[in-house]
This record gives sequence, C-alpha cells and structure tokens, in this order.
Amino acid sequence: MLTKFQIAQRIAQELKDGYYVNLGIGIPTLVANYIPHGINVILQSENGLLGMGEFPLSEDVDADLINAGKQTVTMQKGAALFNSAESFAMIRSGKINLTVLGAMEVSENGDIANWKVPGKMVKGMGGAMDLVASAKNIIVAMQHTSKDGKSKLLKECSLPITGLNCVKKIITDLAVLQVLPTGGFELLERAPGVSVADILAATEGSLMFKSDDIPEMCFI
Repeated sequence: MLTKFQIAQRIAQELKDGYYVNLGIGIPTLVANYIPHGINVILQSENGLLGMGEFPLSEDVDADLINAGKQTVTMQKGAALFNSAESFAMIRSGKINLTVLGAMEVSENGDIANWKVPGKMVKGMGGAMDLVASAKNIIVAMQHTSKDGKSKLLKECSLPITGLNCVKKIITDLAVLQVLPTGGFELLERAPGVSVADILAATEGSLMFKSDDIPEMCFI
C-alpha cells in the first residue's frame, strides 16, 4: 500500500501547465512538494494566498505564513496575499481548475463526505462545500479503507454529505479510480504489489475495469 507521500506524488502527475489548484487539508497539502518539473502551477490557499510554494525548510519557517490547515508554507515569486472574501470569490466564480480534497467517504455516484462524523466535535464546514460546488475538477486523496478494514468507497455515503455527484477521480493507498458518469468506480491503476482482487475486496461500491491487466502506478 502507498504512503501518504506516495499518494501525493501520484496526484501531482494529474496537474497540468497553467492550472490554478486548491489543495485541501491533510494529504492534499503534500502535493505542493511533488509538482513535476517543467510545468507552471499556481496553488491557491482558501485563507488568502495565491502562489503557495513548497513546505519550508526549518531555517526558512515563517510562523505568520500558513495554509488553510495552519501549516507553515512558502510563497512563490509573484505570490499574492488577500482576504478570505476575495479568496472565496475566486473559488465560487469557477477560477480554480482543480481541487484536491481528503475524504472520509466517497460514493459510486461521486458524492463526497469529508467534514463531519456525527457525535464528534468539529469547528465547522470550512471551505469544502464551496470548493466541491465550484471547482471544474475534483480529485480525492484518501485511504481506501478505515482502520478496522471497512471500505470508504461505498454505494452510498453514510456520513453527512459535503457535495453530490462532484468527485471525478480518487487516488488511494491501493488504487487510482475514476467515477463513471453512469455511476460506479472504474479501476485505472493499482498500487505496486496490490492485486485487483485486493482492490475488489476493499471496495463496497461497484468496481469495473476494462482489462484484467491493470497497470501499476508509475512514480516519476
């Protein structure tokens, strides 16, 4: 199975030159460290930063410069700082090409639940609902199963929904999958050493594949 760093590295391969990208809290923030050479990507943080860079080295840490997850970050040359109202105006007007989010559950219809577990205290929705409603493309970074082995890729989400029919692709510690327009998960790639049978056993929702010869993920 992949580590969270390998998941982020694989997601970075989905970035295209000229993209404006929002990275959610958790595994998605790690994508900033794996942007392929030769492409120009502008990372947006919803707390008011456009042009976010990699995580800083210890000697370069600025405690006042943070992302939406309150992690210290760096700024690229030409970066801009602004208030949250302007940040969410960018998001709600569809200026973000790609959003990468973590999730607790994803359904075979592309629904996502990523903000609340009933009975547990949370600070609030955050920007997730705006992001899933407005982004042109949404990729989810997540573990394929829970700590007790239950699938997180479901027929229907059981947790409070963040957004409906919005997830396009999912990259987990076991596989790369896309959500089909008609519903169901299509298996595109598998993690090194993980079999198709392993992925089938870990997926509650409908899982389809065009060939029995599913390629392993490649890390550039």
